[in-house]
Amino acid sequence: MNQLKHPDKKNALSIVHAAERELGYTLQLSLTAESAFNIIRNIYECFRMLGDARLVSKGIVSQDHVAPIQELLLIPINTSRPLQLINTLRKVRHNINYYGYVPSILEAQDAISIAKACFPKLVEFIKNELT
Repeated sequence: MNQLKHPDKKNALSIVHAAERELGYTLQLSLTAESAFNIIRNIYECFRMLGDARLVSKGIVSQDHVAPIQELLLIPINTSRPLQLINTLRKVRHNINYYGYVPSILEAQDAISIAKACFPKLVEFIKNELT
């Protein structure tokens, strides 16, 4: 269940900028078997933050991770990878955090590909909504 509060575009923009910084850092990490789980979790978190920013701008406070991701899937943009893959990242991250799943380097490479294909266009769209 989501709570309603006052829409806050300034806070939403701040969240977008934080997500951009975090993704920039994450994409600079060396990809190894040991870093794969951090890379996937960080990339997912950056997408979740974008969804949260959009919800905050509408005055909605999400109580879970599903709503922010669903919010991103509503954005009408064309990307070279389907936006629905972000939800797949959510499920992988859930398995990593709660079931001890150890992702492969290939899974991390796929997460990086999803981020490079989708994140910049989502950021652009959301920033345009907020300004």
